[in-house]
Amino acid sequence: MTPHPQQIRSTIMVVDDEREIVQFVQDALEDEGYAVCSASNGEEALDVARQRRPDLVILDIMLPRGDGFMVCRELRNEIDAPILFLSAKQGDADKVQGFSAGADDYVMKPFSIVELVARVEAHLRRQRRGQPYATPCLSSGELSIDFNAYEVRCSGTQVPLTRKEFEIVQLLVLHPRQVFSRETIYDRVWGLESLGSTETVTEHVKRIRKKLAQVDSHTDYIGTVWGVGYKWELSRVA
Repeated sequence: MTPHPQQIRSTIMVVDDEREIVQFVQDALEDEGYAVCSASNGEEALDVARQRRPDLVILDIMLPRGDGFMVCRELRNEIDAPILFLSAKQGDADKVQGFSAGADDYVMKPFSIVELVARVEAHLRRQRRGQPYATPCLSSGELSIDFNAYEVRCSGTQVPLTRKEFEIVQLLVLHPRQVFSRETIYDRVWGLESLGSTETVTEHVKRIRKKLAQVDSHTDYIGTVWGVGYKWELSRVA
């Protein structure tokens, strides 16, 4: 049943070439009050996303006319919405590739619709949770961090971080030299507790380090404490 317009909370895009899965997920989400748009191939997904600007994307990997990895990378350049892969591909390499493309979560088929909806809810709650800071800016090394604008700049050049990447930087930089485990980072940034995998933290940190190195190759901003986790600790690169 389609919800009354006044009840619609967010727009979710479901991308899958299996119409039965799209309809199954769409029915469950609409029952929860969401508006749902859909696409059945990579090209259509990009077109629909640009027109509808969804608040969250559920994305299959094996798609015609552009696979899910390509779609995810393209969307990451254009929207800041959470992206959840929903895929029958279950290998660790596939998960790593998905997170590297910019995904926020990875759900394997066959899946529980109750769990999928719970993940959608949790990601959207986290997305809405950001509040203005009393002290909106902070400097660290060559970086300036604007918490309200979700921007990191190095000597005036913006570092193109995704929302989740920024939130990891935010967590670490506000607690310099404090070590956070991957589990703690996942809980603080994604807020999903046991629903998700800490593999995404590792991949997000890799991407953050790569992006920071592109604008400041002389400083390591995030330190690794092997077997424990990560901390914000400036160190010079030899």
